[in-house]
Amino acid sequence: MMRAVGLLAALAALASAIAPTDLAARPVPISVRSNFRLGSAGVVCTAQVAPRDPRLGGMFDRGYTISCRDAAGAVGTLVAVRHALPIDAEPVAGVPASAGMQRACGGPGRIAIEALGEADAMICRDPASGLDYRRYALTRGDTRYFVEGLAAYDAALRLALASVVLNQPIQGEIKVATTEVTDAAAFARLQAGLLDPLGVRGEGYLRNNGSSFAESAAFFEVLAEKARSQSGEQADMAEALANEGLQQSNLGNFDTAARLFAESTAAQLAGDGLAQRLLRNYRALDQLNQRRPDEAVAELARAVDPVNAVFDKARLADGVINLPLAEAINRENSATRRMGTPDPSLTRGEKAEILDAQALAIGATAARMVGRTDDAVAGFTKARERLATVRGGQVGSIVWLSAEIEIELARIAAAAGRKGEAEAGFNRAIAALEAAYPASPAVLSAKARKAAFLLAAGDRDGAEKLFAAVVDDSAAIPDSGTTLRDLLAPYFTLLAGEGSDPATRTAAAFAAAQVLERPGVAQTQAILARQLAEGNDAAAALFRLSLARSRDIVRAEGEVARLGSLPDPSATETTELAAQQDALTGLRREQTEILAKLAAYPRYTALTPKRVALAEMQAALKSGEAYYKLVAVGQDIYGLYATSTSARLFAVPLSRSELAREVQKIRSSIVTIENGKAVNRPFDLDRSRALYKALFGPVDAELAGVHHLVFEPDAAMLQLPPAVLVTADAGIAAYKARTVDIDADAFDFTGIAWLGRARAISIATSARAFLDLRALAPSSARRPYLGLGNNAVPQQRPIAAVADSCDWPLAVWQHPVKPDELLFAAKTLGSTSVVKTGASFTDTGLLADPSLDQYRVLHFATHGLVSAPRKDCPARPALVTSFAAKGSDGLLSFREIFDLKLDADLVILSACDTAGMATVAASREAGVTTGGNYALDGLVRAFTGAGARAVIASHWPVPDEFDATRRLIGGLITGKPGESVGDALAGAEAKLMDDPQTSHPFYWAAFVVVGDAAKPAVMAAAQH
Repeated sequence: MMRAVGLLAALAALASAIAPTDLAARPVPISVRSNFRLGSAGVVCTAQVAPRDPRLGGMFDRGYTISCRDAAGAVGTLVAVRHALPIDAEPVAGVPASAGMQRACGGPGRIAIEALGEADAMICRDPASGLDYRRYALTRGDTRYFVEGLAAYDAALRLALASVVLNQPIQGEIKVATTEVTDAAAFARLQAGLLDPLGVRGEGYLRNNGSSFAESAAFFEVLAEKARSQSGEQADMAEALANEGLQQSNLGNFDTAARLFAESTAAQLAGDGLAQRLLRNYRALDQLNQRRPDEAVAELARAVDPVNAVFDKARLADGVINLPLAEAINRENSATRRMGTPDPSLTRGEKAEILDAQALAIGATAARMVGRTDDAVAGFTKARERLATVRGGQVGSIVWLSAEIEIELARIAAAAGRKGEAEAGFNRAIAALEAAYPASPAVLSAKARKAAFLLAAGDRDGAEKLFAAVVDDSAAIPDSGTTLRDLLAPYFTLLAGEGSDPATRTAAAFAAAQVLERPGVAQTQAILARQLAEGNDAAAALFRLSLARSRDIVRAEGEVARLGSLPDPSATETTELAAQQDALTGLRREQTEILAKLAAYPRYTALTPKRVALAEMQAALKSGEAYYKLVAVGQDIYGLYATSTSARLFAVPLSRSELAREVQKIRSSIVTIENGKAVNRPFDLDRSRALYKALFGPVDAELAGVHHLVFEPDAAMLQLPPAVLVTADAGIAAYKARTVDIDADAFDFTGIAWLGRARAISIATSARAFLDLRALAPSSARRPYLGLGNNAVPQQRPIAAVADSCDWPLAVWQHPVKPDELLFAAKTLGSTSVVKTGASFTDTGLLADPSLDQYRVLHFATHGLVSAPRKDCPARPALVTSFAAKGSDGLLSFREIFDLKLDADLVILSACDTAGMATVAASREAGVTTGGNYALDGLVRAFTGAGARAVIASHWPVPDEFDATRRLIGGLITGKPGESVGDALAGAEAKLMDDPQTSHPFYWAAFVVVGDAAKPAVMAAAQH
C-alpha cells in the first residue's frame, strides 16, 4: 500500500529530521497534535482540535471536541485558555456539548482526578433530556483548563483533561455504552463532520500517513462534500477527490479509484502545477498497488506545469480566491496558530519539492520491483536529498515518507545479504513511525515487514514473535486489517510449515486470520445477536432505538450531501437542504443522548470481543461437527480445519487468482446467462474434484465422520456453494464410462459423491458471528410461516412508480414465480400460516405490516434483482413485489428490507442469486456505514439486519423445471421432527441428486444456509 503527501504540514504537527541515521523519533506532545486518542483501552474516544470554539481568544488558546465511537455527536468539549473561565460559566452557544441546552447546575465543588490531583467540579442537568453533564476545571500556571460533557462519558472527560494538562497521552480505560454499529471509517466520518474543511484535510492526511486508509478515505470524502457545497472551492474538490481515489486504491477498489482520479482531473484549475503533481503521483501509486511498475513509471512521465502561479486579479475582483491567495491567507490563519504548530504552512514551491521527491521515491520503488537495484538506490538517495532541502528536513508531514525510504533501502540491503544494515534501517523506520503515529496501522505495517525480513534471514523465532505481537496489537488498532492483509502472508507460510508445537501455531493462525476479516454481514449478525440476546426491557428498547437513529443519521447525511452538491439549487431545494441539516443535527443529538442513557445499563458498556480463540470455537463444536475457515492472504490461500478435539492449518496449492479462475469455470458449467436466459452445460466433474482435493485433501479422511460442516469462505469461494465439490473418483469414472455412448444423458450425474450428500453445511461469515448466532435462543414468534410471492402482473407501470431512467423494465414483473412452494409449505406447517400473493404482496404493504415479527419463518418466492438494469445505473439489490396503489415502486429494496421488523428463525429467499453483494453506495442509502462490495453483503445482510437468525439464499437463478425448487423447499419444510435446517435441506438435495432429471447441481445446489444450520428452525415453527 502506498500513501499520500500531506500538503498542509501544519496539520501533521511534527518536527522531525530525515537524516538516514536519525529520523528524530521523538514523542509528539499533545499541544501540537490535531487529534489524539483518549486512554488506552475500551471504547475508542478522541479529542480533536476545535479552533473555532468561541471561548478561544489569543493565539495560544486551544479548544477540542470530544467524540466517542458509536455516538453520532460530540460528547464533550475542552479548552485551554489564557484567561479566566469560572467553573459555573454559562454554556456557550455553538459548542456541540452545550448547544440548545438549558442547564440546572448544582454548586461548585472539588474532586480528585487521577494523574492531576484536585480540580473544580460541577454537575448540571438538562431538564429536557433528563441527562447529567459534568464540568471539571483547574489552573496550571497561566492556563485555565475547562472540560464539559455528558456524565455518561465521564471517563473520557477526565482522560482528555489529564492528557491536555500534562501534554501527553494518559493511559486508562473508557467504559461507555456502545452499539458497535460503526467501524473505524464510520467514526472517521463523524469526526470529519465536526471539523472545518482545514481540519478535515489535515486529519485526512494524518490518517493516510498512519496507513489508516479507510479512515483517510472517509475524511477526504467529507472534504469533497464540503467543497461541493461551497462555491469557489474547486481546488479543494480536486485535492479531496485525488486523495479519496488514492485511499480507494490502497483498499483495493481500483475501479472506484480510477473514477475518482478522473473526477479530480476534471475539477482541477487550469495550469495548477501543484495539483497536477499530486494526481501524477497518486496515479503512479495506484499502478504500484496493482503491481504494475512499468505503468507507474509511465504515469510519472506525465508533463506538469510550473508552480509559480500569480494572483488572478480579475477573478479576485469577482470574489474568487485562487490558489496563491488562499495560500497566503492560510499562512496567517489564526485557527492553525491555535493548534500550537510552529510553522503553519509550506509555500507552493516547497510543496512541489516534496511531491517531486515523492515521485523519485515512487520511481525507485518501481525500479526495485523489477530488479533494477542500482537505479532504486540512486532514486531513493535523490528523494531523501530533496526532502532534506525543504526547511532543513524539519517538516513533520514527511516523516512517513522518510520512514518508507528507510524500509525500501533496508529491503534492498537484506536482498544483498547485508543483514545488520537492513535490521538497523527497519528499526529506525519503526521508531520514527511509533513517535509520529503511535498505535497506528503504519507502525504495524513496518513491524510486519521487519518480521518478514527476519524470516527470510533465517530468524524464524524472532519473526514468529514479532508477527504474533503485530496480530495482538492490531486488535486495539482500528483500520489495521486492510493494511496487514498482504503483509501477513509470510506469517501464514511460517505457521503452516514444519515446526514444533503445531497446535500452538494453528491457534496463532486462527487469531491472525481474524485480523483479515471484512466488515459487513458478519458485523450485522453480531449486532443482531446482541440485540436479540438482551430481551425486551427498557434498555433493549433504547438499544434498538439507537440502531434506528444511527441509520436515520446516515440516510440524512446522504440527503444533505446530495442537496449540497446540486450545481444550481432551486429555492425549494435550498430550503430543503436547511431543513435536512437541522434534522440531522437533531438526530445526532438524540442518538448521542440515547447512548448516554444506555450507560446506566452495564451490559451495554461491555465491549463484545471481536476475536475468537481457537479453543473457544472448539468448545462450541459438537461431536460430528467441523469448522473450516478458508483464509486468503495476499495471493496465498490457507485452510484452517477444527473439530472439538483437533485442529490443523495447511496451505492450499492454489493462488487467489487460480482459485478465482477455477471457481468461475465450475460456475459456468452449472449455469450461464445468455440473452437473458439461464443456460446449462454438463457439469465439470474433473475441475470440481480437483478443487476439492486442493481445499479439503489434507482433511479428506476426517471429513468422513463430519455430518455438519461449518464453512467460512473467502476469496472466490464466496461465490460457490461447497456442496458441489466432488469427494471421490469412482462416480466420475462411472459417469465417463456411461457417457461414452452417444445416446447417454450427459446431464445425468447420479452416483457422484458430492460434499453436500448427507451432510449439513453452514456458511459462516466470521467465527465471532457464528458463535453469537449459535448462542441465540429461538424466535418467540407465535405463527410458524409467512409465504410471499407470485406478484400481480401489471398491464402498465403505475405513473406514481416511475422514478428515473434506471427503473427496471416492466418485463421484470410479467413472469411471476409460481406460488406452489408457498402454498405447500403453508399447508404443511399449519392453519396459522399465511400466504400473501398477487395484490396482497406489495412493498408498501410489507413495510406497513406490524405483524411481521410474529412469524418464525418467512419465505420469499419471487424474482431477485441483484445487478443493475443498465451498466450506467447503480446496483440496488431488491425483491420483486406487486405494485400498490400509492407510494410503491413494486420492489422491496435493500434499504426497505433493513426497515422490516422481524423475529425470524429463518428467511428463505427462493429467488435469483440472493447470496450476492450490495455496493457501498446501496449500503449507505440503507443507512449502513460498514461493508459493501462483498459477497453476502446484499440481501442476506439486509434480512439479517431486519431480524433473521439464518437466511437460505441462492447462488444462481433457482430452476422452475422438474419442480426442483418446490421439491427442495418441500423437503426442507417436511423434515423429521427435531431435524435441523441443514439436515432437512441436505435430505431434500439428496433426493434430487438421485433423480437423473435433477442430478445436475443447477437443480439442487443453489441454496446455502447462512447462519447455524444445526438449528431446527423450520420444524420448531411447525410444532409451536
